Amino acid sequence: MPDDACMTAGEKESLRASLDRQRDVVLWKLRGLDDEQLRRPLTPSGTSLLGLVKHLACCEYGWFRLAFDRSAEPLPEEEGADFRIGPGESTDDVVAFYTRARAAADRTIDDLDPEARGQFPGGIVSLRFVLIHMIEETARHAGHMDIVRELIDGATGERPGA
Repeated sequence: MPDDACMTAGEKESLRASLDRQRDVVLWKLRGLDDEQLRRPLTPSGTSLLGLVKHLACCEYGWFRLAFDRSAEPLPEEEGADFRIGPGESTDDVVAFYTRARAAADRTIDDLDPEARGQFPGGIVSLRFVLIHMIEETARHAGHMDIVRELIDGATGERPGA
């Protein structure tokens, strides 16, 4: 359940709070697991918890930064590389990448009105659309992470004890 402030906040604040809740679920799914468990692919497509975090970091940079013509860290160019963890990438590296992507996205959200327009492959987008899209994207992958985490150690839910 969202906190009381979010339930009566304005549009941008409510959307941001919803996105932050999903982002926090993503990070909770990593807690208490070792590097091997975080990297372990548990689906035929190779889905791992850490790979999903890397993908979400790339999405945050792409949708919030690149769409609004703002700088971003270099992103993987090879198709599917945003889901794969290379041998030289540590858990700390990927989590730090996600943290930086979130902070960069938050600066865009803070700076722009919901009606602000950006350009993404496929057309013009508003910040409002990007916020809604990223809530959906993050929640979708948090659900994937819930299943993967359950396969690893049985933990489920949006937060510890839920």
